[in-house]
Amino acid sequence: MFRAAGSDALLADFGGEISEAVFARVVALDHALAADRPAWLVETVPAYTSLLIVFDPLTSDHAEVTNHLRALDTSTADLLPTTTHVIPVCYEGDAAPDITQVAATLGISPEAVIAAHLAGDYRVFMYGFAPGYAYLGGVPGKLQLPRKAAAVRGHPVGSVMVAGPQCLITTLEMPTGWWVIGRTPVRVLDVASERPFLFEPGDKVRFTRIGLADLHA
Repeated sequence: MFRAAGSDALLADFGGEISEAVFARVVALDHALAADRPAWLVETVPAYTSLLIVFDPLTSDHAEVTNHLRALDTSTADLLPTTTHVIPVCYEGDAAPDITQVAATLGISPEAVIAAHLAGDYRVFMYGFAPGYAYLGGVPGKLQLPRKAAAVRGHPVGSVMVAGPQCLITTLEMPTGWWVIGRTPVRVLDVASERPFLFEPGDKVRFTRIGLADLHA
């Protein structure tokens, strides 16, 4: 479960299965460390099935950190508070450049694609790849597609895209091989804010539908 990750970090690994149950253990350990923050703790980095614990090697070592983690009470995982974010999404026109192809590939209508996306039960699992890129799990099975064979450039900030069981809202204009099915005016990353990231790992997300006029307003 615990293994060294360099001279100043320890990885708490809960297995290879991406699931709500496994992720609850990741978040529970993260919250337990934050609730009674040890002096040697530098930062924690949660992911789908693991938690990276970075420590000060001048004041602690792998053995001490491991013993501290094993002694923590993480039994309240199911009681952890979460925030639900309601994110408006436009699925029309140039805001949803891939929705027609997604519908054709899946053999359903664009309206069925939208309905499936709105029906998803999304949770923020981790940040990764680029600043503010929050990976959401919970894409319904009927909407899951593998990534494109090649990335497409120029997708704007706020693009809502899916690939496999994951959903993501872009924070930078960049190329992507994911399927862009909508766009939101909500900014997940605000570098000028004291709290630059909108989501916390463990938060829930619910999408609602808006039109082009609301998006551009």
